[in-house]
Amino acid sequence: MNFKEQFPVLENCTYLNTANSGILAKSIQEWRSSHDEDFMQMGSRFRISQADFLQDLRQHLARFFHSKEENVFLVQNFSIAFNTFLDGLSRSHRFLLVTSDYPSINYPVESRMFTYTYAKSNENLEQDILDTIKSFKPSVLALSLVQYTNGIKIDFDFIKRLKAEHPDLLIIADGTQFCGTEDFNFEESGLDVLISSGYKWMLGGYGNGFMLIKNHVYNYLYQEKTTHSLPKEAFLKDKKLLSLCFESGHLDTLNFGTLKQSILFLEEIGFDFIQKRLQTLSQMAKQAFTDRGLLSKEIIDRPAHSSIFSIAANAHLIKKIEDANIITSQRGAGLRISFNFYNNEQELQQLLKVIDEN
Repeated sequence: MNFKEQFPVLENCTYLNTANSGILAKSIQEWRSSHDEDFMQMGSRFRISQADFLQDLRQHLARFFHSKEENVFLVQNFSIAFNTFLDGLSRSHRFLLVTSDYPSINYPVESRMFTYTYAKSNENLEQDILDTIKSFKPSVLALSLVQYTNGIKIDFDFIKRLKAEHPDLLIIADGTQFCGTEDFNFEESGLDVLISSGYKWMLGGYGNGFMLIKNHVYNYLYQEKTTHSLPKEAFLKDKKLLSLCFESGHLDTLNFGTLKQSILFLEEIGFDFIQKRLQTLSQMAKQAFTDRGLLSKEIIDRPAHSSIFSIAANAHLIKKIEDANIITSQRGAGLRISFNFYNNEQELQQLLKVIDEN
């Protein structure tokens, strides 16, 4: 596949910024145009089959992430879903968070009346989680699968072991910086809840996301509402309690349809290719950045890493990278570089040339 043909933005710049926003494929934009053309021509008749349309997306998500279809919920983004989730939990829960994690994870917990503490986001993240569990005894662990500032990726085998050793620990993950980078089996993972926005590595544009849960999670949520009968109106008669909570109101078929198209697009490319490309670029970039003294110890000392990096960069270097038309993001104390499958070794070398000339 010619990625520059599918992603016209790649003709205009070196795009190393998927951690900020994924880019839109030409074929998906053409589908979006066709969708809105139908809406324009049909008016309200266009929405007659919207329930089947959205259920079809749930089926695609369930297949894509190896989840149960009945446990897939469509949400506008991670933040709305996570806040809704927290509002359904008892305030007696004790949360273990990760320092410097995405504010949409930590702040909603901190600002409610939960008890919480932190594990350190460093080269010993997994061990610190274990140590903190022993001393703090949390009932919930909430964290990003990949840290948004520096790309630290949690060890998935560790999550499985953790769940086996602490079956009552509710493990909630933000997959926004992970979903779309490799094949992932939710049912076999140690996660109880996976929530993700679709606009980064899923390449699904804005205004869509999803939540996957395990069966037992129903027992944690909105227990006080179970004493109230559900709405009797015909258009809501098939809605479950959690559907009313997480999928309230009208869902936009343009945004959620785009997510389905992105799933089909990623499946066409294939995760064998995507994962190998990301692993190759990640290993090459980590070695190159390490050789130049641009990475922190916490990244260098971890055996595996995502394709997101935070490199040391002063204002002069940042300006030179911008002038070279290389798109990145400033996050935290460093410059965030992120490689996706549509990037290649030549683009890494282009970045390194600018760095070496600084």
